[in-house]
Amino acid sequence: MKSFTAAIIVIGDEILSGRTQDSNSHFIANNLIKEGIKLEEIVVIKDNKDTIIEKVLSYSNKYSYVFTTGGIGPTHDDITSESISEAFNLECTINQDAFKILDNYYPKGEFNESRQRMSKMPFGSELILNPMTAAPGFTIKNVYVLPGVPEIMQVMFEELIKKINKG
Repeated sequence: MKSFTAAIIVIGDEILSGRTQDSNSHFIANNLIKEGIKLEEIVVIKDNKDTIIEKVLSYSNKYSYVFTTGGIGPTHDDITSESISEAFNLECTINQDAFKILDNYYPKGEFNESRQRMSKMPFGSELILNPMTAAPGFTIKNVYVLPGVPEIMQVMFEELIKKINKG
């Protein structure tokens, strides 16, 4: 039986400042263990492009799976998508499927420029569908990029874990 390893990167200044408690890594860890995937590392990092790039590249080379949470929303400090694009030397572009999902989700006139940012991701990404609020995450190589809001992340992770190889 093949052995699979994983790491979790929790991204967000709000976690490091203590304003928000991280429950995502606990949830992911419990589910990985149930599925026979050995969690090797968890790290909490700030919203900083260089830090995100360094950790994503390092962990992507070291582990079977890398799960990130945080930094893919509509606000100015949500830089995870751009950072991961740069890490893999890929263009950060509007994913047309994600754009259509979001355009259909928001009422006419409410799919503004900041919300459209949520459809930007590394070229060639596969979507991780979001049955709760429509805004998808994405997969590129062995990196699975999920939102930071626990309720949304959990629903998306439960669907994602069904589709990946397990130990």
